[in-house]
Amino acid sequence: MESSGRGQISDGRHESAEERADRRWNELLQEVRVIQTGVQILFGFLLTVVFTPRFAPLSQTDKTIYVVTVLLGAATTGALIGPVTLHRLVTGRRIKPETVLWAARLTLAGTLLLLATVTLVLLLVLRVAMHNSAVPWLVMGLVAWFLLCWFALPTWARHRNSREK
Repeated sequence: MESSGRGQISDGRHESAEERADRRWNELLQEVRVIQTGVQILFGFLLTVVFTPRFAPLSQTDKTIYVVTVLLGAATTGALIGPVTLHRLVTGRRIKPETVLWAARLTLAGTLLLLATVTLVLLLVLRVAMHNSAVPWLVMGLVAWFLLCWFALPTWARHRNSREK
């Protein structure tokens, strides 16, 4: 990154603050579209489970895991729909850079909530399917994989790139 001469760091794009906010908003919107689809499918599935014949005989522990999972799924949905509502309510107020920042924060919160939701979905499904003491270990292994893919790799790439400049 180089200095633009106005005390700002340039990323080589030569864009105004408004153009940068527009670009970042479009990028964020594409990211949210991808994650929202998966979350909507997962949440829709979760909502139907309670109405299946296999739900009634579940243990109280499994029912509790299910309820917490549904609540996390709802919170995830809310966080990932939030950027769209935020944008709609502040459009025309000339605060796009702040809107992008808050929308990015909501998206990150939604991703963290998605991690928790997927963790509990895996726990519940594998508990019901396997009745095995290996289930927590399998879930922890998959959570570690998600943490690697979703957070560790991007953090490493960001850190590596900032050292090379």
